[in-house]
Amino acid sequence: MTTDSMPSSSVNQPALKSCRRHEIASWIFQVLAAVILLQTLFFKFTGAPESKLIFTTLGLEPWGRLGTGVTELIAVGLLLYRRLAAWGGVMAAGLMSGALVSHFTRLGIVVQEDGGLLFCLAVVVFGSGLIVAWLRRHQLPLPRLLLRSLPEPSCAVKPIDADAKGQG
Repeated sequence: MTTDSMPSSSVNQPALKSCRRHEIASWIFQVLAAVILLQTLFFKFTGAPESKLIFTTLGLEPWGRLGTGVTELIAVGLLLYRRLAAWGGVMAAGLMSGALVSHFTRLGIVVQEDGGLLFCLAVVVFGSGLIVAWLRRHQLPLPRLLLRSLPEPSCAVKPIDADAKGQG
């Protein structure tokens, strides 16, 4: 019997509060990562001097800048679409891992006297992406397979294929 079909009196109230907190926390990190990514997209797509300098230093100007911008835009869309937010988290964390490696190896923490702002934003998006992916891990196929023996939280967002099976 699923929680949806149970009478409201038999639903575990602390579990519902926990689910609500879980959902709110996920949305906070989703929006945080999306806002930061969207803000940096403006500079990538307009060819801001700092953005051009970064990608020239990496030897990836202009296609690396534009390709990264498009990929980040896709990540933002996934982060803001509830059923695909886990994929957006994975994508954001993956993109930022590349940014962090670039900072550690070629760019340095401080770029054009920004006080390390770009580096800190990359760390925040990386961490937010990982948190979103973890909170919504039941939307991802590999964690579902690995965690099959663990009970699924009652508040887990169901994967897309689970909805399709129930309706067909």
